[in-house]
Amino acid sequence: MISNAPILLVLLFILTAILSLILFRRAIVNSSAHAGSANRVTALLVLLLIFEAALAYSGFFLADTESLPPRIALIGGPFLMLTILAFVTKKGRAFVDDLDMRALTWLSIVRIPVEFGLWWLFLIGAIPEIMTFEGQNFDILLGITAPVMVYLVYQSKQLGRKALLAWNVIGLILLCNIVFTAILSVPSPIQQLSFHQPNIAILHFPFVWLASFIAPVVMFSHFVGIRRLMIVEKELGKEKANLAAS
Repeated sequence: MISNAPILLVLLFILTAILSLILFRRAIVNSSAHAGSANRVTALLVLLLIFEAALAYSGFFLADTESLPPRIALIGGPFLMLTILAFVTKKGRAFVDDLDMRALTWLSIVRIPVEFGLWWLFLIGAIPEIMTFEGQNFDILLGITAPVMVYLVYQSKQLGRKALLAWNVIGLILLCNIVFTAILSVPSPIQQLSFHQPNIAILHFPFVWLASFIAPVVMFSHFVGIRRLMIVEKELGKEKANLAAS
């Protein structure tokens, strides 16, 4: 744990990780065919959180920052593997295509506490300024607009699939921007940025959960949204073509 991290900052990230898990679980529970798998998926993700916490708390990531492959690969690697399995396997795609899109849109609100937490981490010297909203991180905009999109798309129906698709694409781009910035700022053989004040936060508990779970599950939600909305648009296009042909 970072020695000068205030207890409120530590609690902020712990609670944000819990909120992310709750919102993602809701997307499963609200699904039509896979609601019964919510407990199994939740248990798997809890085990992942415990695994990452144990590695960080033991000092595993700090013990050797120069090895190849870099130890930080174990931070985002497990969730990345789960994501790949979800999209390349038949059962995985069936699971993805049944998740509740409204709940997945709500999931992006976790970006708000995350961004304030990142700013706080910068103030105590644990991450570079470039990773905050005072630098080149605009990810908070998606957290602020998430409730707006839920209302306009699902409640008032003022916006449709194309608007939600664009929101998900923008969200994925902004998230990828901060993820790559964070990776290239961590002390490791691949570090390219922020040597004066590197990103050491994600090597510690509980901030490791930001890179190992919170950011990946939000990114997963965007992948799901883009896939689902593009499939819907494709199917609608085929229907229009068939109607025109008939």
